[in-house]
Amino acid sequence: MRLANSEKNFIVIGENIHTTRVLLRKGKHIAVLPDGREAVRFTDLQGNTRELEIPESVRRSSDFEEGRVKHMKSAVLAAMRGSGAQRDAGIEYLRYQVTRQIRAGADYLDLNVDEISVKEADQQSAMVWLVEFVEAISSVPVSVDSSNPETIRLGLKACRNGSGRAMLNSASLERLASLDVAVEYGAPVVVTAAGETGMPQDTPMRVENASRMVDLALAKGIAPDRIYVDPLIFPISVDAAFGSHALEAIRTLRGRYGPDIHITGGLSNVSFGLPCRRLVNDVFCILAIEAGADSGIVDPATTNYAEVLTTDRTTVGYRLAETMLGGGDRDCKAFLRAFRKGELDAFKA
Repeated sequence: MRLANSEKNFIVIGENIHTTRVLLRKGKHIAVLPDGREAVRFTDLQGNTRELEIPESVRRSSDFEEGRVKHMKSAVLAAMRGSGAQRDAGIEYLRYQVTRQIRAGADYLDLNVDEISVKEADQQSAMVWLVEFVEAISSVPVSVDSSNPETIRLGLKACRNGSGRAMLNSASLERLASLDVAVEYGAPVVVTAAGETGMPQDTPMRVENASRMVDLALAKGIAPDRIYVDPLIFPISVDAAFGSHALEAIRTLRGRYGPDIHITGGLSNVSFGLPCRRLVNDVFCILAIEAGADSGIVDPATTNYAEVLTTDRTTVGYRLAETMLGGGDRDCKAFLRAFRKGELDAFKA
C-alpha cells in the first residue's frame, strides 16, 4: 500500500492466521453455551452472530486452564476435523479472519499451524489443508510460516495460485535449509536475525546475524527485492532498550544493503505487556518506517497503515511513547505513570 504523505510503499504481511493467537476467557469474545461449555462469539461476513465451540483438545490445555483460548487453533481444528455446525462455524470463522485482513489491505496472509499439535505430521497436514483453504477463498498470496523447514516446504508445494507468489517465513542461521526451500519454489523469503543457538540481545548481534542471512540468500541467487529482513522485535516491557536495538538495526541494515531489500518484522511485538498497545504500535511503526522499514508482519485491521504517517505527533501520548520506544524511559515508568493518572485515556483501544 502507498503511505499517505510519502512516496514510500508499505508491504503488509497479515499476521492473524496463526494457531498461537489467544483470547481471554473472561473477555467479551467468549460466550458460555446453555450446556456450560464455552465458545468464541463472532460476527460472520453476512452480519450474523455466530458461536465457535471450543474443541475438547483446546479445553484440556494448560492455556485454557490459565484463562486463554487459542481461537485460531480452535477454528482450524473445527474446520478440519469437526462435523455439522461445528465444522461450519470453524470455516466461517477462518473466512472472517482472512477477509477482514484482505479488506484492510494485506499484501500477504501469514499462515502458521505449529501449535495445532506437538506431532510434526499433524502440523504438516494442517498446513497443507490451511494453504488450500485460504487459496480457495483469496487471491492474496500466502506467507508460509513455521519453525520446521519441511512444514514450510509442504505448504509451498500445496500453493496453486501462481509460482513464486507465496512467501517463505522464515529462514535463519538455525534453519538454513529454509533458504534452499525458498530457492526450490522461487519464493520471496523472510530472513531473521536469530543466531545459531539463540536470540540476539543487542543491535550488533541483530546486524551480524541478519547480514549473514542476507549474504547467504544473495549467494544462492535470491534477488535482493525478494529478501525481507526481520531484525526481531521484542517487548520493551521486558527490556526498555529492545525498541532502540531494533530501530538502530533497521537503520544499519538499510544503509548496508540499500533500497532493494525489504525490511519487515512483527512490529506489534514491541508493545506486549503494556497498556494502550495501539498507540505504542502506531508510534513504533512510524519510527521503524523512518529508520528504513518498508514492511510489517502486522494486523492491518487494527491500524490503518496507509495513514499511519499522518498521526498527530504533538500529543502527550505520542511524545511519551516515542521517548519510551527510543529507550529514554527506563522500565517504561513515565508511560505507565501517565496511564495510571488517566493522561492516556484518549488512546485506550
